[in-house]
Parts: sequence; C-alpha cells; structure tokens
Amino acid sequence: MIARSWLYVPGDRPDRMAKALAGEADAVVLDLEDAVAPAAKAEARQHVLATLADHAAYVRINAPGSDAGEADLRALAASTGALAGVRVPKSEDPGELRRVADQLGVPVFPILESALGVENAFALATAHPLVGGISLGEADLAADLRVAGGPALDWPRSRVVVAARAAGLPSPVQSVWTAVRDLGGLRADTVAGRRAGFFGRSVIHPAQIPVVHEVCEPDEEELAWARSVAGHDQAAWIDHNGQFVDKAVLERARWLLSIADQYVKEGPQS
Repeated sequence: MIARSWLYVPGDRPDRMAKALAGEADAVVLDLEDAVAPAAKAEARQHVLATLADHAAYVRINAPGSDAGEADLRALAASTGALAGVRVPKSEDPGELRRVADQLGVPVFPILESALGVENAFALATAHPLVGGISLGEADLAADLRVAGGPALDWPRSRVVVAARAAGLPSPVQSVWTAVRDLGGLRADTVAGRRAGFFGRSVIHPAQIPVVHEVCEPDEEELAWARSVAGHDQAAWIDHNGQFVDKAVLERARWLLSIADQYVKEGPQS
C-alpha cells in the first residue's frame, strides 16, 4: 500500500496511540523522539512495546548513537511485537543506518535533518536493502542551514526527490505542516509538494488527515486522462489534446491508476 498519511503520536500517550490506530491514518508512527520529554523516554518506550504487542505500527526512534536511541534499538530488537518499520531521525551516516537495519531487520526510513544528511541523500537511500524510503525533517534542516524555510528549502527538497527515485524508492513523504489549524495552508503546501515529486505527508493531528488524503488521490480529470492513456498499446502517439505520449507518460498514467485502485471511491461508470 502507498501510504498517504503518516500520523505521529507521542509514545507516552497510550490513549492517543489507541485512538490513532483505530483512526483514518494510513500509517501510524509511535514517536519516541521529539514528542517525548527526556524524563519520559523510558516510560514511553514501555508504552510503545505494549502497543506493538497488539497492533502493527511504525516507530520513530531517537537518534542512533544517543543513549535514548540505543535503548530504543535494544528494546525493539528484543520485542516480538508487530513493528512495521522505524523512522530514523538525524540520519547522516550510511554505515550507522546499515547497523540499525541489521539490528532490527525491518524497513528503515531515514529522516534527513541536516546539511550532511542532504549531501548523503543517495548514499542513505542505497545504504541497505531494507531502506523503505527517505524524507526530510524540514524544521531541523532549516535550523542547520540557518534559513527561514520556504523557497530556501527548494533545493534540498529536489535533492531528496531525485535521490529517492534514483535509488528505486517511493516518492518521498512530505514533512510535517506545523500550523495545525491552518488547513488551507496545509492543502496548498501539499498540492505544491505533490507537484514537486512528493507523495503523502507526515501529520501531527487527525484533522490534517482528510486534507492530505484528498490532495494525494487523483481527481476525476486525472483519472480520465490516465485511463485514456493506459488504454493504448502504441509505442508513442498524439492524444486527443494534441499532447505527445510515450513510455514515460504511460508510466505516470499507470502510477495514478494504481493509487486510484487503492483509495479512490468511484461512483458507477456511465
């Protein structure tokens, strides 16, 4: 399944974890890192292990090499719970990422949050067969680059999109939109992200999920175009709008239809 929404939930809030797992998010990420205060890390770790005993979920661990991160790795490696994968923050070193993948044996998703992480994007994307995708942590990255975000992050965004696709990975998941009440801003930014090569988004509140899902799903105009293109068996042709269609265009049409097969609830065909 191509996940549209990745909902972060604090690992020290079992009540919220239960609600999230019963909710609409395509993927739930039990967060042991930024959402948990240092004094609550050990307690959060136990709550996450207990949740994984009954439900499949992803976990964002603390940075490998840190005390909390190493404790996370030991606990998850010893667990028999349904760990779907781990998001690995502060990823910079492909060797460190390989160590995490080997230790846990589940898909790993490095988060690039520094200038060095962006520079090593392709090396991280190809560090291990268990790398399931790469993404940016834009707040930390902006701080490391000493920029205010926005257009200043256009190049790192393009870099991670290219690195992911060059490595044969899914399109990157877009970073969190932190203005929780600004759903209009979320929509516009997610549309821009999809056009820039991202697919899906990390979210921090359930209210953000329907907006992200709507933007990620192909609309009827896109689907009509994709069906018309995918129905041809020619190597290349000019469509009814006068646009040249070749193998690359056909692949995009098939990708849109694969998303629709999973998520779009279509009405009766006329």
